[in-house]
Amino acid sequence: MTGRRKYGDGCAAAHALDLVGERWGLLIVRELLLGPKRFTDLREGLPAASSNSLSLRLKDLEESGVIRRRKYGSPATVWVYELTEWGKDLEPILIHLGRWGRRSPVRDRETPSSVDALMLAMRSRFRPEADPALSMVMAIRLAQDLFSVKVDKGFLTIERGDPAHPDVVIDTDLPTLAILVRQAPPKEALPTDVKGDQEAAWRFFSTL
Repeated sequence: MTGRRKYGDGCAAAHALDLVGERWGLLIVRELLLGPKRFTDLREGLPAASSNSLSLRLKDLEESGVIRRRKYGSPATVWVYELTEWGKDLEPILIHLGRWGRRSPVRDRETPSSVDALMLAMRSRFRPEADPALSMVMAIRLAQDLFSVKVDKGFLTIERGDPAHPDVVIDTDLPTLAILVRQAPPKEALPTDVKGDQEAAWRFFSTL
């Protein structure tokens, strides 16, 4: 480890905080939940983190077995960071932490979030009981960030990348998508950049 302080407590929860509780630790995990990223991509998602701080946390998480670094792509191979299978187990913890934090009376709701944070907010807000029969595949395109959003049999799956045959395509910007996720506008108020099955799009955002 990089000389960080530990709690010195035998509780497993305290040990978990030793591993991921340092500043930026869990947010790095958040940024990697939907797939691998280069260091520069992580810097874009966490602009308030200095390069030095981010490098230290990445080293800590790699030594702890939460993430790993590997070569990705061909032929122009680049180095990326990704979660290990054990690291992916942190997803439900982050989902519930987001739900808990959303009820905070002192949360600043004007502070911008990263693209990945907003996609994770979809997962935390998704209520399958609101529309049990919903089945659709949506492509969300935010400049260079592409996501596949699939709802089937009450399960929501979000992955990085463009789906092959989407029912709905949203080619938009982060502020517009944030409004759709957080406010669930009426059907007639869907923005013009929602293409394809408008009914399916409105039903999906209504479940949030």
